[in-house]
Amino acid sequence: MTQKELMLSGQLYDAADAELTQDRLHARQLLYDYNHSRPDQTEKRKKLLAQLFRTDTSCYIEPSFQCDYGYNISFGENFYANFNCVILDVCPVTLGRNLFLAPNVQLYTATHPLDAQERISGKEYGKPITIGDNVWIGGSSVICPGVQIGHNVVVDAGSVVTKNLPDNVVAAGNPCRIIKQL
Repeated sequence: MTQKELMLSGQLYDAADAELTQDRLHARQLLYDYNHSRPDQTEKRKKLLAQLFRTDTSCYIEPSFQCDYGYNISFGENFYANFNCVILDVCPVTLGRNLFLAPNVQLYTATHPLDAQERISGKEYGKPITIGDNVWIGGSSVICPGVQIGHNVVVDAGSVVTKNLPDNVVAAGNPCRIIKQL
């Protein structure tokens, strides 16, 4: 398997691989142009996001936005991310319809081995993130690797989501816990 195939399958891979390095550089160049575009350049922004995500699905993302690759992120209609969103997409990030991310929300699929020698070697791996439809993630929340969030969920500001959340709940805290059924 190539390092990219290993990465996408959630296995240990070498992030310094030439193909992956080139892919990240391509994403950063698109993001630089996006994040430095004028607010009235909506068509330019749409084209840049279409190249980054490789999709025709419309979305609205406030600059500044950062991600690793972009091509591992998919989303449904009516997706909105407020300022300073970060998505580390070494594995698939699947985002539902009518999903709203408040400022400073971070989604991390990337993680590292617990064993120090393995970690020092530069190898890393990832776990996919899936978020359902009609979800609102509050400001400065962090969604950790491997988390699945159901439909119709509200995650309160400042939460660190380390475990899956079912449909129709409000959750909050660090670590995030269900505080109310909807």
